Amino acid sequence: MIKLFLPNEYVDSVFEITPAKLKEQGIKAIITDLDNTLVEWDRKNATPKLIAWLEEMQKEGILVTIVSNNNQLRVEAFSNPIGIPFIYHARKPMGRAFRRAIRDMNVNKDETVVIGDQLMTDVLGGNLNKLYTILVVPVAKTDGFFTKFNRVIEKRLLNFFKRKNMIQWEDKK
Repeated sequence: MIKLFLPNEYVDSVFEITPAKLKEQGIKAIITDLDNTLVEWDRKNATPKLIAWLEEMQKEGILVTIVSNNNQLRVEAFSNPIGIPFIYHARKPMGRAFRRAIRDMNVNKDETVVIGDQLMTDVLGGNLNKLYTILVVPVAKTDGFFTKFNRVIEKRLLNFFKRKNMIQWEDKK
């Protein structure tokens, strides 16, 4: 049960994830969180660097869908200007939004990766749905109210994984 919180991979940021690396793994689609994964939770728009990353994914045939627990106004305002499909009020880690994103992108589970900054929502949700999961270091050092609670539990889980030699990465969180 505890392994459901263990990501398959851990990176400093989404910018370490390249189309070439994804294609090597047979990945054709990305389900990504928005807040503190792609941009700071309080940043309204995509940065030029993020737009370039998304364009590179698109150019290389990697589909991207944003799956966020945030509200429609927030997710739509971010996603529409850059033309990225999205699902809001996703209720992660519940599986419905993950399954919908896979269906909408017309890919299989084994062709899909979940990228996010939280063990309790992104990684757990991806793992429950048998998807490859990549945990990223949160973009911002601050969090919204509910996320602060999750971070306390995350810290304990990461410490447990380290003590049990279940993770080999350095402490980035």
